[in-house]
Amino acid sequence: MAQRIDVKDLNIYYGDFLAVQDVTMTIDPQSVTAFIGPSGCGKSTFLRTLNRMHEVIPGAAVEGTVEMEGVDLYGPDVDPVAVRRNVGMVFQRPNPFPTMSIRDNVLAGVKLNNRRISRSDAEELVEGSLRGANLWNEVKDRLDKPGSGLSGGQQQRLCIARAIAVKPQVLLMDEPCSALDPISTLAIEDLIGELKQDYTIVIVTHNMQQAARVSDRTAFFNIAGTGKPGRLIEMDETSTIFSSPAQKSTEDYVSGRFG
Repeated sequence: MAQRIDVKDLNIYYGDFLAVQDVTMTIDPQSVTAFIGPSGCGKSTFLRTLNRMHEVIPGAAVEGTVEMEGVDLYGPDVDPVAVRRNVGMVFQRPNPFPTMSIRDNVLAGVKLNNRRISRSDAEELVEGSLRGANLWNEVKDRLDKPGSGLSGGQQQRLCIARAIAVKPQVLLMDEPCSALDPISTLAIEDLIGELKQDYTIVIVTHNMQQAARVSDRTAFFNIAGTGKPGRLIEMDETSTIFSSPAQKSTEDYVSGRFG
């Protein structure tokens, strides 16, 4: 199910402004890749290009290629909705639909994709997705209650269940633990370790310890100054990035000298 992503010579624009410049990288399947770097360096912007989410902003455009198993996601015949079905997204703050039940939250993506599904298949999908997000045992007796009634950490796991219910190949996570307490953060980190067996996972994080704990490979982005484009400075095995990076700016960032 997990898919490899190859990015080549990617430039990202908002109107005439070049936000991210000349990124080339390979994201391995069944692994966790972390994007780190100071605020404003373009790592979340780049993350959103991997499922064409940035296109919802007027004037946004890209140059270069993003290929998933050899298929260019920006090809002329490629449907952006189909891309987002295959490349799921979990956002910084938990965002379950507040008026929907836990059950309906899990099924929301399936229904939005106009998939007909029997009641028995729906129940099986709800249980399987909630089990996949390590949430089933906590909510199985209140599936008809609003998702907004859950704790912050549970809401984020509900959003992960909603994302995996449509059976994507890739999961993008934009600072998924930044609004959570340490115990909930640990639960999400443990879950990421389990999910990588089935998915390609890419995570943006400002937490250096989190990147070191959960990722297999780490990409460091940086920016030369206000108004300048973000750039990929270095990408390597996470252990290498944190112990012996090739670039001085990477070492300065991971050791806390700036950022």
